[in-house]
Amino acid sequence: MSSPTGPASGLPVRMPRPRQPGRHRRPEPLAAPEGAPALVLAVPGTSSAATRSLAEEVVSIARSELPGLDARIGYLDGDDAEFPTLQYVLTRAAEERTARYEQARAAGADVTQPDGPVAVVVPLLAGPDNALLRRVRQAVMESRIAADLTDVLGPHPLLAEALHVRLSEAGLARADRARLFTVATAADGIILASVGGEEAVQAAGITGMLLAARLAVPVMAAALDEEGAIAATAEQLRGSGSQQLALAPYLIGPEIDAGLLDAAAKEAGCSAAEALGPYPAIGKLALAKYTTALGIAPQQPQGAPVR
Repeated sequence: MSSPTGPASGLPVRMPRPRQPGRHRRPEPLAAPEGAPALVLAVPGTSSAATRSLAEEVVSIARSELPGLDARIGYLDGDDAEFPTLQYVLTRAAEERTARYEQARAAGADVTQPDGPVAVVVPLLAGPDNALLRRVRQAVMESRIAADLTDVLGPHPLLAEALHVRLSEAGLARADRARLFTVATAADGIILASVGGEEAVQAAGITGMLLAARLAVPVMAAALDEEGAIAATAEQLRGSGSQQLALAPYLIGPEIDAGLLDAAAKEAGCSAAEALGPYPAIGKLALAKYTTALGIAPQQPQGAPVR
């Protein structure tokens, strides 16, 4: 029996755990500030059910990392119905923000008129592609909505991790160098395929250096959209001693025709891994771009240690 002052004698008493002081204290969970701008994922490429599924998974990851996040998807080649365009999504976000303000005023709430950006637009691109980024900027301008546009997601150590995982899933790389097993089909040279011209190749090369450190094999970046570049890079790798090559797309997926990847792999005479797709790091990096733009990010997401 319990007494008015607590449990009966002899029963254990569960006391609340005191907050751990100092630098090792567990941080308070981050949540989206009330009234924060929407995160709008700008999705390039042909709109399709597969593209929508990928984008929805990316924003789902972002929402799970930041409770209360208003995350939306806008397509560069949408139809304003099944696949809403970026302009349409930005316009709707602005209309809804105005409606919330007017409803609050009508209810007698002491609210200030909203200002600042309606949305933060995050391009769903691993690396720079000036043609696509120009279209994203144009869409934002044509919407006439106040919105911030972030950089692309890479280069970043988390993308090197994602590339490693995709290669290991295809049987083209060991999942973990620290474990004592081998993969018979593991590549001894990696071609990192990008789109977007020379700037994109240079950016992919930075992530490629991180991937090379993880795999302990040479990694060279090449442009998918430059005729003969993939084959020339394959020849260069073979000339330096690599015999079993693999093509790793430094691409999320929607921005490129899958047929182009298949043709490039045949041209180089090697197997190819899948594109990065909705790997968890993609959602985390999209969120990091958003929170950094708003100044609410405690830190950038960290990549897994090199093994």
